[in-house]
Amino acid sequence: MEEDLPTEFDLIVIGTGLTESIIAAAASRIGKTVLHLDTNDYYGGYWASFNLEAFRKYVNSGTNNNSTAIEVINNNFLPLHTQPTIVRNGKEQWYNFIEKGDVDSWNREKIEQDYRKFNIDLVPKLLYARGSMVELLISSNICRYAEFRALDRVATVWEGRITTVPCSRSDVFTNKEVNVIEKRLLMKFLQSCATYEEVLEANEELDGKTFLEHLQSHKLTPNLIHYVLCAIAMGNAHTPCREGIAAVKKFLMSLGHYGNSPFLFPVYGCGEIPQCFCRLCAVFGGIYCLNKAVEGIHFEADNEGLKYQSVKCGKQNITSKDLVVGQGYISQSVFKNSSPTACGTQVLCGNLARAVILTNVPFGGVSQNPGGGGVAIMKLPPAENHQEGATILQMSHPNLIHITTLAVSENPEEDLKPYVTQILSKDYPQLSEMAKKNDSSSDTECVLNENTTSTILYEAYFNIPSCLVCAENANVSLPAGLRLVCGPYHELDNDQSIEQAKKIFHEIYPDEEFLPRAPDPEEIIIGEEEPVPDPTDILQDSNEPVDNASECRELESESSVAHEAKEDTIDKAEECIENK
Repeated sequence: MEEDLPTEFDLIVIGTGLTESIIAAAASRIGKTVLHLDTNDYYGGYWASFNLEAFRKYVNSGTNNNSTAIEVINNNFLPLHTQPTIVRNGKEQWYNFIEKGDVDSWNREKIEQDYRKFNIDLVPKLLYARGSMVELLISSNICRYAEFRALDRVATVWEGRITTVPCSRSDVFTNKEVNVIEKRLLMKFLQSCATYEEVLEANEELDGKTFLEHLQSHKLTPNLIHYVLCAIAMGNAHTPCREGIAAVKKFLMSLGHYGNSPFLFPVYGCGEIPQCFCRLCAVFGGIYCLNKAVEGIHFEADNEGLKYQSVKCGKQNITSKDLVVGQGYISQSVFKNSSPTACGTQVLCGNLARAVILTNVPFGGVSQNPGGGGVAIMKLPPAENHQEGATILQMSHPNLIHITTLAVSENPEEDLKPYVTQILSKDYPQLSEMAKKNDSSSDTECVLNENTTSTILYEAYFNIPSCLVCAENANVSLPAGLRLVCGPYHELDNDQSIEQAKKIFHEIYPDEEFLPRAPDPEEIIIGEEEPVPDPTDILQDSNEPVDNASECRELESESSVAHEAKEDTIDKAEECIENK
């Protein structure tokens, strides 16, 4: 029998996506009572991670999603969607192993047997070592709940060939594809970006020009411009100059903190990040219910319009002072006004075309990926009719490749095709006659004749939609007490999601600190238990030695007085004996 929940909270959060989880953790951390609900049986929403078997079920469920959106409030009650975080236009396909045979000992049975050995992120992200997410994890002490590893490689496609981009000073001077003059030009430009905002008098020259024009004004060669623009700034030809320089500075400032890479990646997938914040919320008293049916939201009408009242969960109506609802639970036209929006140029969340691909070898070949490939990133410039380029992330075991770009149609495979064909192939390349004679060839020739083409063994495509708040031409007027949050943005890190979480938290609790540092377990005192002093500790809280000199002197004086009294008694006894 299902146990009833408490009927009153300070805050109810529906959805366990990243933004919702950050808000829930921040509220619980300052002592608020929090109820965190999710109709899914897993954490994360669109930020979740799955093994291969669960991922395939999830994608295929999106192909048969015929649920209709409820867009009317009846009797001050709004029903919520039962499948809020389902993907759209899902499709998967395997390599034809039956007719074409195995590919480098890979086949469908072997891949399916290893489904537990790797996780697949719905929206993979990298974390800048000096980015807002890493700083938030450290400042709040949530970082102890997850493990991270450094990025192994930054790559790009130049002149039809996949190459490794020199990022640090050592990479620049050891790179054989950049000559001496180019190395000096590149280092000089990177140093100028690292000191950006320190030379304020020259900043006015950056207005009204693109970052590409700024690179050309420094007389950088075409390959250096491509490296800096696409692989370091992660931009394109339309990136504003200030934005591009700030991105390069962020990249450089993140280098060297955790190895020779500016990026970190969660060892067990990006789905661990929302769970870290959920764990902190639970530690400070937050109540969690996954796979919980949330029928809808009750409102009450007053002179100013609708006002949030309670949430209906099963037979219970649970009240709270505020309600935060994640992406997908409410359709786009419920609170949409007919008047046009005043901020039509805002950045939309979601609207992503995604590809998840398994290959036989890492992109660029084995020689470019020592140690099995590791974690690598590649940013490709925009294809024709695309505003943004594609971000490509590669994981090591097996060769798992994520491709993400903004959707331009309802067919994610067609949207991503211009990028997939640049680095991957659906056919297994046959050995050439030259490769067959490698027995008598030198080592250099063997490297030149190695298989550098990654063959697609499995591919899945799907779309992640935009939320209500970011829907195009949506002028939203929400009832008092209700706040909606966005889904994942098309960004490399999670900066915009964190900013939205901070904004909503300060709207609800304007005078409270956002996610103060959580104490370590050994620092927590349960109940009224007094800390037991360490007998070996001779320092006070002020780190000054304990002064017991006076106590020692008192003990010495007391012992000396007692000794003198004892001697007097003995003398008197001896005197009495002599007199007798």
